[in-house]
Order: sequence, then structure tokens, then C-alpha cells
Amino acid sequence: MSTGKDYEIFVQNLQQALINSEELMSQKNVEIERNKKIKDNYGIVREFDLYWEYELAGVTYKTIIECKDYASRVSIDRIDGLIGKIRDIPDLKPVFATKTGYQSGAELKAKNNKVDLLIVREQRDDDWKDKEGNPLIREVNINMQIMSSARITNFKPFIDGDWLKENSDINLDSQLVSSGLNNEIFIEDIERGETYSLLELASKLEKISSAVGENKHSEVFKDAFLINNGLKLKLCKYEVDYSISEPINQPIKMDFSKELVGVIEYLHKDSTTAVFKDKIVKDWK
Repeated sequence: MSTGKDYEIFVQNLQQALINSEELMSQKNVEIERNKKIKDNYGIVREFDLYWEYELAGVTYKTIIECKDYASRVSIDRIDGLIGKIRDIPDLKPVFATKTGYQSGAELKAKNNKVDLLIVREQRDDDWKDKEGNPLIREVNINMQIMSSARITNFKPFIDGDWLKENSDINLDSQLVSSGLNNEIFIEDIERGETYSLLELASKLEKISSAVGENKHSEVFKDAFLINNGLKLKLCKYEVDYSISEPINQPIKMDFSKELVGVIEYLHKDSTTAVFKDKIVKDWK
């Protein structure tokens, strides 16, 4: 952040995210204004870095934040300046925000005049440690392995020739190669009470052998049928060729620090809030 304007926008964005996260406040569509001009009781126009207001139970609540992007701790003179600036403007809640902190005299002065002091800043390395100094989870690395499904390359069913002679006038060989999509050819295994397509058979084959490369399998039936396009034939057995490709390794890195937009320290209540891109974490650490 190179200018005071940049810091004002930074504080505004974090504070707006906090307001939007509160259900009651979000319903009121509260919007933070920058460079708000307000006339005091003597008609003198005062300008404040940030300002917002909302009404609750007939009472209007007004808040201002003075944002100072200082390289050193804020002195008591700056707090005196804010107190004098709001003295003749009734019903304003004053807040002071900086990145670096406050001198002890400034903190005491603010406390005695009900000025809330904030440290609003970007993250630091020590934000990823708890109060005892133990590291918090900042980054998660996952090596995901995606297993390829078995793919049937050749399916050869063997049809009961005696059954064909008894049930059909068509002279078919006892060995039949059927054609069709894998989800159009079914095996009805009456003995086991199962009916499944060749597409589902591929999943079964993975459990039999998941070896990468070309595989073979055969199965013999006592009472089963091959069903395809309305044709139902007595099935003795099948032989199948299938292949399984190499698994795909997919590393996944989750860096939570990249999601942390900023941190707000509330000196008046000794608490810290972390503002992430998609959530607010109060009492951080």
C-alpha cells in the first residue's frame, strides 16, 4: 500500500465484508462511504475517511473511521485531533485504524474518550500461530490418485447350442459375438439373482483384477441369459478382454494464506478477526 487512499480502500473493503457477514446489517444494505463530509454544530464541514449509518428501533447509529497508514505508532496528538474533530458533531461513534499500532498515551486517551482503536493490516507470519506459538494449518498438500475405469475391448459370449435348437429355427453357431453399446447388452444371471450391463460388468472386472494394462477374464454360468436388442439367449459363459490405464496423479495444493484478505485487531476488546475471501473468522486463533 503506497498511499493513504489505498489504505482507506483496504480498511473499507474489510469493514464492508464484516458488515455484509452480519445478517441484520446485510438486510439493511449498509454501504460504507469514503471521504464523507459532515457539518458540525457551527456549520463547519468536517471530512472523515469512512462513514456508515443504519437505523435500528427508530435510532440512527453513525460510525466514522479515520484511517492512517503510518510507518510508526500513532501518537496521542492524532487521537486528540480526532476527538476535537467530532466534538461538535453529536451521536458519532469514532474509530481509529492504523497498521502499526499506538503509543501507550494514545491508547489511554482513546479509552477515556470512547474511541475504538483498530489495527487493520495485511497478514503476517505470526498470524499462522496460536497464542502459545504453535503453528496453525496454513497449507494443505494432497496427492490425489485418479484410477481409470476398466474398458472392455472384446466381449465373447458362448450361447447354449442345445437351447438354441429347442427354442429357435435359426441355425446359430454355439459361439456368438454380439454387437452393441456396453449399456445395451445385458447379462441376466438367474442363479445369483443379478442383471447387469457390460458397462456395469467393467466395474466388476476392476475388483477381479486392477492390474494396469491388458487383462482377460472368463465366467461360466449354470442358469443365465444374454439380452441384446430384444433378443434373449441362453448363456453358457463369456470371455472378455479389458484394459486398465495407468492411474493419473493429480497434486492439489490449498494455500489458505492466499485466501486471507486482511486482519483486524480490536484493541478495546483484545480480539482479532480474520477476513478471508469467502468467510469471516472472529476470535482468530
